[in-house]
Amino acid sequence: MGRMDGFRIGVAIWSLGLTRDLHDLERQLSIVKEVGAEGVQLWCIDYGVAPCLLDPDRCGPECRRRVAELVESYGLEITGFCAQLSSPRRFGGFDDPDGLEDRIEKTVKALELAVEMGAPIVTMHPGRIPEDPRDPVYRLMRESISRVARHAEEIGAYFCIETGMEPVDVLRRFLEDLGSSAIKVNYDPANLLRYGVEEVLRGVEVLGPWIVHTHAKDYNPQTRSATVGEGLVPWREYLERLKSVGYRGWLVLEDETGRNVVESLRRGRAYLERLLETLSTP
Repeated sequence: MGRMDGFRIGVAIWSLGLTRDLHDLERQLSIVKEVGAEGVQLWCIDYGVAPCLLDPDRCGPECRRRVAELVESYGLEITGFCAQLSSPRRFGGFDDPDGLEDRIEKTVKALELAVEMGAPIVTMHPGRIPEDPRDPVYRLMRESISRVARHAEEIGAYFCIETGMEPVDVLRRFLEDLGSSAIKVNYDPANLLRYGVEEVLRGVEVLGPWIVHTHAKDYNPQTRSATVGEGLVPWREYLERLKSVGYRGWLVLEDETGRNVVESLRRGRAYLERLLETLSTP
């Protein structure tokens, strides 16, 4: 059951390894349920080293039906999908002309899959957005993402740029320049710690109108832990800022450290639950 304040806790499935087949998926969903989450964000792009069950070029109607039924059988909801791509030279790849047409096509297919499966959100880092709009890389990213946006608008999907590869003011100007109702933000507070703790909070206000999905992880510089509540992210103030800009959606736990991940997710979920209980009512 969702909370009265609207926040709900999910898990990013890639925290639990690769989803190569239905066996992997069932194992991962059982852990998500055991952790105590209500939702799961699914990965939907082939990995560099292995196939992904939900890659839209592989997962047809029957596969999609079976995945949806399996998620539902665990009493979970799909929060959205991640379609993280890269070019041979750059993470994200919307800033690299080499193979860009293929990445645009794959992203469009991922958006179509997300809509068909009832969770029309696809998140990714498309690449680092340059500060100068005259930069050729900026123009390339604007054109390529505009093409994705037009298709997303037509089918009712959201292409969500994840925070962290550029300062929030640069991302906001890019979003305003695009001017598309289908381009949104997946807000990850820990990714913004590189710009300072205050930027985590200020960024919510700067990007508030575009936030439709969030990741919940932390960063502890001593232990390198990503466990929520055990690092530098000021969670109480952050959640209050999210509420103040009208966000009442998913907080998707993510831990890519590979160290005691299940226990990390469990502790993070418990921390968020306790904290949410203490937040003032809207």
